[in-house]
Amino acid sequence: MKTKCRFFISLVLIFCFLPVTMVSGNTDDYVSDIPVMTVESTGENTDEANTLGEGSDDALAKVTPQFQVNAKAAILVEAETGTVLYAFNENEPLPIASITKIMTMLLVMEAIDSGKIKPTDTTTVSANATRMGGSQVYLKEGEVFTVEELLKAVAVHSANDASVALAEMISGTEEAFVAAMNEKARELNMKNTKFLDCTGLTDEGHYSSAMDVSIMSRELLNKHPKIIHYTTIWHDTFRDGKFDLDNTNKLVKRYRGTTGLKTGFTNKAGYCLAASAERDGSKFISVVLGSDSNENRFAESARLLDFAFSNYETAHVNKEGMDAGAIRVRKGVTTEIPLKYASNAVVVVKKGSKDKIVENPEIPEIIDAPVKKGQTVGIVNIELDGEKLASIDVIADNDSLKCTFGMAFTMIFRKWATLFS
Repeated sequence: MKTKCRFFISLVLIFCFLPVTMVSGNTDDYVSDIPVMTVESTGENTDEANTLGEGSDDALAKVTPQFQVNAKAAILVEAETGTVLYAFNENEPLPIASITKIMTMLLVMEAIDSGKIKPTDTTTVSANATRMGGSQVYLKEGEVFTVEELLKAVAVHSANDASVALAEMISGTEEAFVAAMNEKARELNMKNTKFLDCTGLTDEGHYSSAMDVSIMSRELLNKHPKIIHYTTIWHDTFRDGKFDLDNTNKLVKRYRGTTGLKTGFTNKAGYCLAASAERDGSKFISVVLGSDSNENRFAESARLLDFAFSNYETAHVNKEGMDAGAIRVRKGVTTEIPLKYASNAVVVVKKGSKDKIVENPEIPEIIDAPVKKGQTVGIVNIELDGEKLASIDVIADNDSLKCTFGMAFTMIFRKWATLFS
């Protein structure tokens, strides 16, 4: 009798501490070992991208433009990843004039997309808004306009009075809105920026850098792409057709693929332009601060964008939520769990090398229980010529509890009960 009991106890322990072959939810089905699926790239992705990983500079081959930019500072970045392709005095704090309105438009678009306001909502123009100088649509105190009308005046005509009217609508006062602008700048890690107004009319103590302008430009374009509907308007009207709106960004008409973004000028700031463009799925942003003429800011911006489109391309690796095979589980109630990819990746490579990108999985053959759904169990490296550009987490798509003595005994009992019944 003792021998039989020992044999039974040993059998239970074997079932508990060796990989069991029963699948949670159906203990009658045996699942054989399934190898991890090889990762393959399919389709294109429009979701938010991962940042570049190690080795990206080598993969980009560090192409250097053979020209000098006529400006106090400049930067060229890939819009989705923020990869810097060219930079000159990019962190120097400088007055930025109406480039400021990129942040103004960002906060307006955040308010719209969060549901705080709607494009059709109206606001009554205050006396304060009518006092703005510079570029304006000549608002009058007591006039009523929609958010969309005012936003269009800002994006197309760089209207200072419309900017203040929107600021007061969203935050109550321009001062409160400016505080929100600076808070957003801190959130975005814009290290060399301080806003004193929502228009850029202030030169002293109001500043940003080419790098910071590229950061807020990326945030606006990537998180709120509807702004392109306004920033690409070449000509429109305001106040029921009585006032013409002409885009201050001449690249909208001159440069193929232009999507925005904002001009700026004061005597101290010089001629500034944050320009964005998209061709064949690749998006780039150039920032030129302190150029010496209106024509030069457009010429230099076009030259930077030409350099980007001629030398680089963006590759989208669309994986989020897709099946990534399965993995075996040791000492788990479930012997095997499915896997999926946690995200997508966007990488920037030298033009013509997109098709050479490979995906190298690093996923173990077996892991120990317990495993929770969403737990990272491996990665897939996105590589070019042996250099890692980015990585995507591979996560568990199910749970597998650790098998205990009691659980093993219960499973064996149910198994036997099923057989004898």
